[in-house]
Order: sequence, then structure tokens, then C-alpha cells
Amino acid sequence: MIDLASPRAAWRVPPHAVQAIREALGDGWDVVQVQALAASDGDGGSGTPEAAAAARGAEVYLGYGVPAGVVEAARGTLHWAHSGTAGIGASLPHLRGTGVVLTNSAALHAEPIADWTIAAIAYFARALDRMRAFQAAGRWARLEFTDLAVPVRELAELRVGVFGLGGIGSAVARRALSLGMSVAGVRRQPARGGPPGTRWVGGPGDLPRLAAESDVLVIAAPHTRETAGAVDRAVLDRLPRDAVVINVSRGTLLDEAALLAQLETGRLRGAALDVFTVEPLPPGHAFWSHPRVLVSPHVAAVTARFWERETGLIVENIERYLAGAPLRNVVDQEAGY
Repeated sequence: MIDLASPRAAWRVPPHAVQAIREALGDGWDVVQVQALAASDGDGGSGTPEAAAAARGAEVYLGYGVPAGVVEAARGTLHWAHSGTAGIGASLPHLRGTGVVLTNSAALHAEPIADWTIAAIAYFARALDRMRAFQAAGRWARLEFTDLAVPVRELAELRVGVFGLGGIGSAVARRALSLGMSVAGVRRQPARGGPPGTRWVGGPGDLPRLAAESDVLVIAAPHTRETAGAVDRAVLDRLPRDAVVINVSRGTLLDEAALLAQLETGRLRGAALDVFTVEPLPPGHAFWSHPRVLVSPHVAAVTARFWERETGLIVENIERYLAGAPLRNVVDQEAGY
């Protein structure tokens, strides 16, 4: 069953992808494509009556998240569900204990999100935000830069700390290392390490140390019970003066009020935020007009190449499924990612 008719052009399944899925399954499979628009933003998974109706007797489900109605309708027959989203938090409550194997698309978003992250680092390090402000004021501010009144830094002098060295975090680390930055990280299983050249990799308890040693703190961990609120006031207080905070994970991992307080005092250089506790970001929120904040409307993952990667992942997993081999991107439903 295919439930990938997103209203968003970037995520809407193209006909060639549907055809590739049909061909990978081969004869003997009845492929049902739901035409009702599916919620593809965030964790997806809201579901439609059409999806629940079509799911009866389904063995495989491909959608954005896994709606409760689909799980109920396919109870006893559903073996594998795949989400086109990276986040799957909304799907877990009704999947746990069912025995359904869940895969997601986390790794597919790593490359564009890592590109966005490096751009955000350069935005603050090279003072592009200040240049834009001077431009808006019609001010030729050459002296401010040459007299070093506006601080600028070279990328190679920056220490980058990555909270969450999974697919996205590792892609960020590889780019940072290739540009000469020093990289350290924290992940749930530190023994897995990081990309070659990573200075050190610690466990969740090392997050305060990571903050203390980071000119740029990148939040790339998934939302779980353990990571919710992890970057709190105490962690932010450990950041060096003029550090930058970048969040490409979920707004729930970051204490936004504590971050705003640090920005207001001028202790932090800035924050690049692609995700927020409440989305859309409410009108009038202080982040909208803050001179030290880059607001991105949860679009760091957007790329015209999504379906190229997504089709490849789905087709490979269909081949694995039919062969009885382990699937790629299997979600640990207890860990939450």
C-alpha cells in the first residue's frame, strides 16, 4: 500500500517512483496507491479515512508516518511499515508491541541538512548577518570590519560539537572536518565513534563537556524520552562566549527560553534554528525579529533529490524484504529512532 500523495511538491511521490516500487514487488502483489493527500510535514502519520480503508489486509505500508487507523485496519497482516519521514515519534505509540518492522528515511535527509548546517556556520562565522543588516541600512561598513569591530572568524579555527552523531550528525561532522574544523560529538552508543578525524566521541553524560569545548553546538539527535530538553540552561551556560547554537533536530531538545536569554545578554554569537517547540513559529515570537537568530521554517531537509534517494531506499528494502534479508533503516521502537 502506497500512501505518499503529499500536498508538498518536494515530498509528493512521482509516477516513476510508484512504477519502480511496482516493478520491485513484481507479479503476485496487489499495489494500492491512496490518492488522498497525506500529511508529510513533521513526523507525518495523521492519516486519512481513505488510507485506513485501503489498509485492510495490507502486508506492507509505505507512507509518511504510520497512522493509527492503518495499524488497526491491517492488524494481523501488516509486517513492514516504512515512513518517508525521518521523525517517527507520532507513530510509535500504536506500533509498539505489534511486531511490525518500522523503517524510516532518516539517512536520506542527512546530506541536505548537513549542507544547511555548514551554511549556517558560515553565516555567523563570516558575519553575513551583520553584512545583511548594514546593507538594509544602506551603510558602507568597511571600517567596522577592517577595524575588527565586527568579529569574523575562519572556519578552520572553529570547534564544532555535534550532539547526535547519527546519519545527520555524521554528515555534518564530515563536512566540518573537510573544511578544517575540529569536531567532537556525543551519541547514545559512543563506541560507534564518528567520522575519521573526530577528536572524541562521548555518551549522553558528556554533553556538558561537549558544550564547554564547542564554538558551534549542532543539535542533531532524534527526539526521545532521553533527549527531550537535553540542551537546557545548564548546558547552554557551558558554551564559550560568542558560541553559536544550531538546531536541526526537534525544538523539544532545546530550552528556547534559556537560549533567548543568552542571546539577549550578548553572550552567544547567534542561533540558527530550523525547528521549534511550536511550529509554525507563532507571530510575534522574539525569534522572528532577533538580530542574532536565523529562522528557517523547518526546511533544512528540502532538496529536489529527495525522491531519487527515497526510491532507491524503498526499492532496496523491497528486495531485502522479499529475500528475507535485514532491512535498512530499521527503527528501534524502544529507543525511539
